[in-house]
Amino acid sequence: MIPVGIFTGYFPYDLNTVIDKLKGHGFSTAQLDLSFKDMDFSAGNITREKCHTVRNAFRDANLPICAISGYTNIIHPDKQERARRVGYLKEIIRHARDCGTPYVISETGTYNVESDWVHDPRNKTEEGYEEALKVIAELAQEAYDHGAVFLVENYVNNVIGSVDEVLRLFADLRHPGLGMLMDPTNYFDETTINDVDGTINRMFNALGDRIKIAHAKDCKVAEDQSEKHVAIDGPEANTFRGAGAVELPAAGLGILNYPLYIERLHELNPNIPLIIEHLDEEDVPRAKRYVDDTLRAVGA
Repeated sequence: MIPVGIFTGYFPYDLNTVIDKLKGHGFSTAQLDLSFKDMDFSAGNITREKCHTVRNAFRDANLPICAISGYTNIIHPDKQERARRVGYLKEIIRHARDCGTPYVISETGTYNVESDWVHDPRNKTEEGYEEALKVIAELAQEAYDHGAVFLVENYVNNVIGSVDEVLRLFADLRHPGLGMLMDPTNYFDETTINDVDGTINRMFNALGDRIKIAHAKDCKVAEDQSEKHVAIDGPEANTFRGAGAVELPAAGLGILNYPLYIERLHELNPNIPLIIEHLDEEDVPRAKRYVDDTLRAVGA
């Protein structure tokens, strides 16, 4: 059976309150955002002792941490800013096992200077790909050296966005420190949003054996082309709701074929954690009920 979790960052509280909130909603796993109100996990301040405090609190609550959020623009065009961001991501990776999981997740970044999620023409050049590949290889090696796995989360506007681009990455970088986060909504743009089922099937046919963690949000045609954020208290990655032709709302509020998604996910990964995202705290009960109902209907 597929366990259902959520990003901890959607609950902007101290550690114990966050755990109480997750337990109260009936979650059985969590993706860890290092953003508790009573603990400092900023760059240079991650310690084994703090990580063990978090890990043990979640273990005592019988709420396993399945992955850690490390989202940042790993190919930021400003080299000093890139070094700062990648350095912090490596710091998280080095402490992943201290938090109770080997998996740390980030998207592959963009050369856009104003946003981590907006397209830049350089993203789809050979030069841009090769530069990103070198950074991803560094992160995979850092993960391997510390008993962890760096999970790539593709996004259509980033360097690694399409099914073909993900396949190329894994063909070019066959590394035990590299894995994949599955989020079907991240593959949709104006060219694929009208073929939801075909895109889902192509994703799983090509990439199913590389998936370690899965996400649960939704997609729909956007009313405008702007970058979309919501005003919630939490990490910037948790406020993002899409850019360009596709909006990315919470699960059950778009056009994703959830029964098909869950069927394909369960077929290849019957016990994989499924993590809810792209919502505010008030919407958590509805979103979890929608995901749970779909899992029950599919038999997953």
